[in-house]
Amino acid sequence: MDTDKFINVAQVGSIEAYTIDEGPARGVRALCVNTGAGLRYRVLADRGLDIDQAFFNEHSLTFLAHKGVTPPTRALDRGLDWLRGFPVGLLTSCGPTNIGGPCTDAGEELGLHGPHSQTAAALESVLQPDPHAGRLEMSIVGVMRYGALYGPCVTLRRTITSRLGENTIDFIDEFFNAGNEDVPHAWLLHINFGWPLLDRGAEFCYDAQTVEPFDNDASRAWFGGGHDPKRVPDPLKEHQGPNSVVGYLYPKPLDRTGRTTVGVVNRKLRLGVAIHYNTREFARCGNWQHWGRREYVAALEPMNGTVNGRDKDRAAGALDTMPAGTRKSYRYRIEVVSGRDETEKLRALNGDSKGS
Repeated sequence: MDTDKFINVAQVGSIEAYTIDEGPARGVRALCVNTGAGLRYRVLADRGLDIDQAFFNEHSLTFLAHKGVTPPTRALDRGLDWLRGFPVGLLTSCGPTNIGGPCTDAGEELGLHGPHSQTAAALESVLQPDPHAGRLEMSIVGVMRYGALYGPCVTLRRTITSRLGENTIDFIDEFFNAGNEDVPHAWLLHINFGWPLLDRGAEFCYDAQTVEPFDNDASRAWFGGGHDPKRVPDPLKEHQGPNSVVGYLYPKPLDRTGRTTVGVVNRKLRLGVAIHYNTREFARCGNWQHWGRREYVAALEPMNGTVNGRDKDRAAGALDTMPAGTRKSYRYRIEVVSGRDETEKLRALNGDSKGS
């Protein structure tokens, strides 16, 4: 980077903050991050510091819901109402006390996927890069608070970091149980992909010790039959409406610390997205596939529980707990890979890196 040839860092990459002023999203605070290497993404401060739009050069990486972004509201905390405000996007986080379907657990009525996505952040800092001073990192830090009098009272401090000239997004999610009682804890990263990254022939990339279909006929047939669940198909009539399939992946750790990688590659575009995380933090990774016409979307979802429902996780011994006054942290990275060498390296997780 020749710092003698520009004076304003926004010419090469930075974070731009604004408030959306039109349509259903009016009033929502947004921060657009340009890494200067092709990756651009938008962080929604009023939707839990999640990410909706994400592009690499001219290609969208994700799927955007018909309604787009809407302001946060507690009115969508019941039943399946969460879907009415689901913008999809690159990252929609679920939790922090429930990540599964609607249920009643320990006398508490729980809606789909928990309150995080409808929680606004208090921004602590927005740090711009300063290449003239040798600082290439840019970051966003914010705090979300969930709960009520008598609890649960949980705080999340999220740090999002990118670096000029690199196509990565690093996250640190730090939870604190600020209350005086133990609380159930569940956390899921709904990392969503769409066209043109997803297209016929694109493939999911992972080396899983086990693939466990969700408990319904369609998922069992998709992940347990003769079909290759790693291959992306054309739109499917059987995926119209709410029909989709889900499988739980258990990727092999790549080292003794528990690190692993899952991802998706479009060989035609020489483009892929890798998700790097720790299996000690996220015990399984969901693979949601919904190949509906015009609603053509899939996700890889590192999670510490299941989406079966918190009551079912409790009964199965799969429900995590945060004791009063304790902290729990997650570190993960979303990385865009491009070019033959990098995409084939990601594909090698499947044990097949050959071909045109």
